[in-house]
Amino acid sequence: MFKDIVKKWFAPSTGPVKREIIVNAESLETRVAVLENGRLEEFQIEHPTEERLVGSIFKGRIQNLEHELQAAFVDVGMKKNAFLHYWDMNPDDESRLDEDDDENSRRRRPRSKRFTNEEISRRYPPGAVITVQVSKGAIGNKGPRVTASLSIPGRYLVLMPGCNLRGVSRKIGDAAERARLKKVLDRLPLPKDCGVIVRTAGAGANKRSFVRDLRVLLTSYEDLQTGIREKAAPCCVYEEPDLAMRVVRDWMTEDIDRIVVDNPEVYERIRTEAARFSRRSRNLVQLYEGHQPILEHYGVEKQVEDTFRRKVVLKSGGYLVFDETEAMIAIDVNTGRHKGRNSQEDSILEVNLEASEEIARQLRLRNIGGLVVVDFIDMKPRKHQQAVYRSIRAAFRRDKARTNILPISELGILEMTRQRLDESLLSQMHQECPYCHGRGSIRSPLQLSVDIQRRLGAIIRRNQFEKKEPDLQVCVHPSVLDRLRTEDEEFVVNLQRDYKGKLTFKSDPLRIVESYSILDAGSGKTLYAFGEQKPI
Repeated sequence: MFKDIVKKWFAPSTGPVKREIIVNAESLETRVAVLENGRLEEFQIEHPTEERLVGSIFKGRIQNLEHELQAAFVDVGMKKNAFLHYWDMNPDDESRLDEDDDENSRRRRPRSKRFTNEEISRRYPPGAVITVQVSKGAIGNKGPRVTASLSIPGRYLVLMPGCNLRGVSRKIGDAAERARLKKVLDRLPLPKDCGVIVRTAGAGANKRSFVRDLRVLLTSYEDLQTGIREKAAPCCVYEEPDLAMRVVRDWMTEDIDRIVVDNPEVYERIRTEAARFSRRSRNLVQLYEGHQPILEHYGVEKQVEDTFRRKVVLKSGGYLVFDETEAMIAIDVNTGRHKGRNSQEDSILEVNLEASEEIARQLRLRNIGGLVVVDFIDMKPRKHQQAVYRSIRAAFRRDKARTNILPISELGILEMTRQRLDESLLSQMHQECPYCHGRGSIRSPLQLSVDIQRRLGAIIRRNQFEKKEPDLQVCVHPSVLDRLRTEDEEFVVNLQRDYKGKLTFKSDPLRIVESYSILDAGSGKTLYAFGEQKPI
């Protein structure tokens, strides 16, 4: 039975897959969704009014060096200085070799020199000008992370100023095609100080396409050089194109059936950009003229809303629970209502296999990363653990962010890291709740009743000590007052009987549920207040 489950799960899909790109372009927001047979697989959002950081190149100025952190802080003209590791300050260092997928050339090249603190201080003293590229956007209170290793991506090629590498994407696995592409690279007229890599989209492209793409990249490179020479630091010398243009450059592959755009101006821009690659690409772009919002028409809105849910239900009846903390993302896998026809072990395997694919999809859609811990349902057979591990690795192959996945531990825990380049989708579209301040919960009426009793008792004892008997008024939310009148009625009666002054309770439906205040009814003075009193 195990072999049948694994064979069924890893068997390639035989039916046709319809891949569509839906572009919703508005004045304040652009949203792009990739659908496979109507199921949301990729989703990105961008606000045109905000500066595009990741991929942009800045002419900055070294503010200070922190030898203990092995990093420099660079002023790039933003509120927060950019963070630059010492090993990212040398454009020719070994990190550039990570972009070259030719293993033979990687072995031939010597390791790049790592500078000592003294050499860093001499080469890049505070006030020195340096050209850097944003590799990771500002997240929370942290500024952007930058590198001195520059790259300008095109449709088929990636141009790398300050580098001499020439390579082919490792995702192009065919040996004959790799050899052909390397010959094409050797004939391209590249500047002496530039390297180049063939992107995955370059597989099967002819030499003319590469020459045309390189011509555009060299124009961008010349503009970059001009900006570096003529502009004063800090300033932006190269900005990544907007999301609509990146759709054509990065997502418009041979397996895309059509691109649907709801904005006539953006539609023309995308058609013009697609025409640079082929007539077929241009003809794939369609203008949406329906009355219903485009993402609602294609069923994307509902799927996006489901992305923000803490609990994600699987088709089999099992479910996932996502908990995001400051340090990591914890994912719990549960069987839920799943009732397999096979043994308990096989049923658990089926749920875990389905969960592994959904976890990869959810992390991609939510755009969350860092340290991720997955608590799979316990599997005793080691072969079941290996099957789930292979499944989740296969599911992450389509993810553009880098991932590092460790085998499932003896406790049934899988640990992994996912590259985080920018704010998560949740952070871009939501803000912290002003009521619960990110806790996700508020005090219960029971707890509020206890707090009110405790606070009233303290005020009454103080008044008795000071020989004062003011009229007290307690203002609460109706749900709390209902609790005081019913379940805690005896407490209220005893309190009113023992207190010589007047004690009244007042409900305010506009008050926040977990807030309350105790007033001196005579003077109107607030003696105690807890929480926000009115909705924000």
